[in-house]
Amino acid sequence: MDIEDTRPFAGLTPERILDALDDIGLRGDGRLLALNSYENRVYQLGIEDAAPVVAKFYRPGRWSDEAILEEHELLAQLAEAELPVVAPLPIDGRTLHQGQGYRMSVFPRKGGRAPEFSNHDTLEWMGRFIGRLHAIGALQPFRHRPALDVESFGEEPRRYLLEHGFIPPDLRPAWEAAVDQALAGVRRCQARAGTVATLRLHGDCHAGNVLWTDAGPHFVDFDDSRTGPAIQDLWMLLSGERQEQIGQMASLLAGYEDFYDFDSRELHLIEALRTLRLIHYSAWIARRWDDPAFPAAFPWFNTQRYWQDRVLELREQIGLMDEAPLWPA
Repeated sequence: MDIEDTRPFAGLTPERILDALDDIGLRGDGRLLALNSYENRVYQLGIEDAAPVVAKFYRPGRWSDEAILEEHELLAQLAEAELPVVAPLPIDGRTLHQGQGYRMSVFPRKGGRAPEFSNHDTLEWMGRFIGRLHAIGALQPFRHRPALDVESFGEEPRRYLLEHGFIPPDLRPAWEAAVDQALAGVRRCQARAGTVATLRLHGDCHAGNVLWTDAGPHFVDFDDSRTGPAIQDLWMLLSGERQEQIGQMASLLAGYEDFYDFDSRELHLIEALRTLRLIHYSAWIARRWDDPAFPAAFPWFNTQRYWQDRVLELREQIGLMDEAPLWPA
């Protein structure tokens, strides 16, 4: 089986995983646990006479070596500044390796529990860490990683879904109209915000990528790290009704601004970024549909009900994008 075919991880058997670790000098003791990951493949492995590690095998063709190493560079800078991130382990002076034909990195195993974002002290704590992250992220630009923009998260996913026939014919006019109106709403939000600064971001900063310990949070999975506005790393921590979100944002910013200035105009972008994420998410699943892990994990995708719900969701976003931003009291 060619590992670069349309089933990119078909050749990644347990034996090859252990051989890949052995190729870079880490001898496994046979313990292997698959961790929750769809875009890449991630495993916890026991190591002889050492602590277990987490091995990440990168999806072929997604990122260039240079883009992966930029992620690692950001993680190294954050770790050097004593931010609680899980950075790849250097082995023989390198963090990106080839093992059994796959690109891979090895990370220390870090435990933790889900954060309680209903607690405003927790949100303020998160704000402080994200502020510190952004202060370092702003020091230099990415050169090989993309930006979060309307083209890559909106227009291109729209084209992909239409050109590859994922939208049911009877729903295509309604979906296409909803997407076009939604993207117009995104542009209106951007016009209201004006030109805002961009920086290196975590990019996918939601509760599932934060692990909490008695010492506080630590961030995992910078695989979606890219250039964008600071608000991208804040809005996914919000939940509940509008008034709840206003209070949550106030707590986040109370901590954030201890370490980095926040441009309040970016609050105009929250619903625009949420809208782009929704469009991009559908196209992301569609692109990976030939990976056997995806139909098993997302059995509801590409059903008539799924696309009906997406039309309703986008129509709701169209209205939300024209509401006043979440100005903290």
